[in-house]
Amino acid sequence: MQPSCSATRRWTDRSGARWRAVEIASDGWRVIAAPPVRFRRPPGLLPLPIPSRGGSINALRRLLNLPSDDDFVLVVAWQLAALRSTGPYPLLAVSGEQGSAKTVLCKLLRALIDPNVAPVRTLARDERELMIAANNSHVLALDNLSGLTAWLSDALCRIASGGSLAVRQLYTDDEEVLFHAARPTLINGIEDVVTRPDLADRAVFVSLPPISEEQRRPEAALWREFERKRPLILGALLDATVYGLKTRSRTSRDPLPRMADFALWSSACETALWPAGTVARAYAANRQVAIEGVLDADPVAVCVRELMAGRDAWSGTASDFLRIADKVQREEISINRPDWPRTPRALAGWLRRAQTSLRAVGIDLAFQRAGRAGSRIIMRATSDSTARTVSGQRLDRRFTQAIDAP
Repeated sequence: MQPSCSATRRWTDRSGARWRAVEIASDGWRVIAAPPVRFRRPPGLLPLPIPSRGGSINALRRLLNLPSDDDFVLVVAWQLAALRSTGPYPLLAVSGEQGSAKTVLCKLLRALIDPNVAPVRTLARDERELMIAANNSHVLALDNLSGLTAWLSDALCRIASGGSLAVRQLYTDDEEVLFHAARPTLINGIEDVVTRPDLADRAVFVSLPPISEEQRRPEAALWREFERKRPLILGALLDATVYGLKTRSRTSRDPLPRMADFALWSSACETALWPAGTVARAYAANRQVAIEGVLDADPVAVCVRELMAGRDAWSGTASDFLRIADKVQREEISINRPDWPRTPRALAGWLRRAQTSLRAVGIDLAFQRAGRAGSRIIMRATSDSTARTVSGQRLDRRFTQAIDAP
């Protein structure tokens, strides 16, 4: 499925032999036989069912192994965002132990809005392959990831917001092929593979619980139930989309989070399904958990939080911070972690990437030039949330001793 739109109407290709489509507008949705737009059908695209009226989105809840209602709210908000014809789109990151139905959840979510012969994909080898995959589907679904390299994390950021790639056209010397895509994305893995703050800002995180032996059922039975309910669930999503088109012009959020378009669209649609503010509360809690996870996975951010525990401010150069951190963490990080920054320049770049997440937990970083030779890093505690503890543990005096040492 690739949605198309005008200023007031949207069309969704059903991909059947008769070329019917679903027209969505603020006054309702309907299946039409001759849509006034052209659709491209790449290989592997499967037809959507004819949506039915009178369904409830809660029919989807029983099919998904989600731990809480807030997670279900965010999953539905992600699907409603995926029904928009333009981005930015949030990335849905699904994690959980083996056997928690991560892949099945991703297949179900994609089958609702963008069914495909290959519902989930293995990791692309490079950005060119990833962009080709994004151009040939509406939902990009990557399965069973063990981690995200820096290039892949940056590429997923661009795909979420809308990115382009130019490569030389084969068998030519001076011609290019241009790829452009903004796509809703699904990824899953046992670990929380999103560790870079810029991608975490664009993501919604869901962690699946294990499935007990009593709860487990054959996958074929699950798919039969899904196929039976799919037209009604799709109809409920379209009803919420219609409501969002009707109310978006008078919808506001204050303050706006990082994914402002996603937040506004979710707020416009939500009162068709839940009380006002439901998505905002769930999204704010999800972002806070995500920020803590990103900071806990970042050794430099952990050192910053330890350094600021018990003090209101600290000022020094990147060399000063690196010397102090090396004294404190030499055995724990510097030797055992090959990704630990070895130079002041690398450390300063790392801190710039982490400063948005650190600000969210009450530590504000500023970079100022100090004379002609270099710059100073100024850290300030902006609230009591910078706490005297990290991960619930009381800190010792290692940083104070390292600072006082010659």
